[in-house]
Amino acid sequence: MAEQTVEAQPQEAQDGQGFRAYASIIRTKEAYAFDFATLLMRLYMPMITLGVVSMITLAGHSALFAGTVSSTVAAALFLISPRVSKRIDERGQSAVVPGAAALAMGGLFAMLAIIHFGLPNVLCYPCAVLMGFSPSPQALARTRWLFLIETGRLGQNPPAVRTVFSYEGVVDDVAFMIGPALCIGLGAAIVPVAGMLFGGCCYVAGTVMLMGSRSTEPDERWRLANVGQERAKGERTVLGLYPSVRVLFVLMLLMGATFGIFDTTTVALTEELGVPLAASVCLVAAAVVSISAGFVFGGMRFKATPAKLLLVTAILFAVGYGIMFFIDGVFGLFMVSVLGAFTYAPFFISTNNVCERCVPKSRITEALTWIGAGFSCGSAIGPTMAGFFVDFFGASAGFDAGAVFSFAIIPVALLGYRLIRKADFTSQDS
Repeated sequence: MAEQTVEAQPQEAQDGQGFRAYASIIRTKEAYAFDFATLLMRLYMPMITLGVVSMITLAGHSALFAGTVSSTVAAALFLISPRVSKRIDERGQSAVVPGAAALAMGGLFAMLAIIHFGLPNVLCYPCAVLMGFSPSPQALARTRWLFLIETGRLGQNPPAVRTVFSYEGVVDDVAFMIGPALCIGLGAAIVPVAGMLFGGCCYVAGTVMLMGSRSTEPDERWRLANVGQERAKGERTVLGLYPSVRVLFVLMLLMGATFGIFDTTTVALTEELGVPLAASVCLVAAAVVSISAGFVFGGMRFKATPAKLLLVTAILFAVGYGIMFFIDGVFGLFMVSVLGAFTYAPFFISTNNVCERCVPKSRITEALTWIGAGFSCGSAIGPTMAGFFVDFFGASAGFDAGAVFSFAIIPVALLGYRLIRKADFTSQDS
């Protein structure tokens, strides 16, 4: 098999049509159904950990109990969801997604009943484990877009994968902004379980709609392009097989931890200063900036290769959030929120783009789920770390810890660059 690198890819394949590529994405009517379906599913995903904590505390239970249940859900997603995606790559979305989603929603609705009717708390833990079977809507949608691009369904001059992932990143950010806010608002206004019930219903509706969109589901020939080679490698996971994916996983874990610490400490600082509303202003402003930066990044033309783009965006992200060392008031907090948000989307999009090149297409859903699991794992670690430092040393110590996690991205990116640069399956699968 010919040895090629990410850096060997032609410029046209990387940059496509620039900003005009968004028009071709929007004109792809075949994608409307699966993209709206996965948007509904994505509304639920960011609710899971935060929504569980909110629901359980609103129901009058302790923060410790809420935290342990939420951590169990996060651990289950980390351990189970990538393996669900592995089965999806092997057997197809329609063969695996309905059953896995049914298990996950069964766990969710059982937990809602336990909380609402005051059943024994210990029963929430097996329910939390079942919730880990949730198929990743982000990975499902991105895999379908790759299928449409590589099979020529988007025309002779399709958009670059980076542009499509930028578009998908905007959808992710919209879901991340809307989902948790709806969950907490409904739980506070109606009954504690209302928000998670709404999220679960969205996930079910999205799953049904996605399964009805069969024309865009990756077919067996495309999915199993390298199936002979993969079977020879046995049942090992993508994380175990490909060092490049492990590098991306660690980068996403550090990013998730940075965000978890930053968001938690932001709330703590504004409460210390007596201006809790400032936290919401900073987080909303950061979300708007991130969405805008992602849109612009996806349409720009770069001479740098995907591997170099990842290295540059990783360093920019590390520096952008690393300056949280200097936060000592609301103005500094706002500036770091906005400056850091400019770097988040490019880094996240570059990671997904490189991930698509680091594995054969027969493992793409699993690979994308693994790096998403890395972010989720970091997001679960971050608030716990922040809580410890804030409780014992104050909010400034929380920002110091976040800066350490942020700057740790630089050596990981530098040391992993060689592995990422050498890994490329895009030409092998064509």
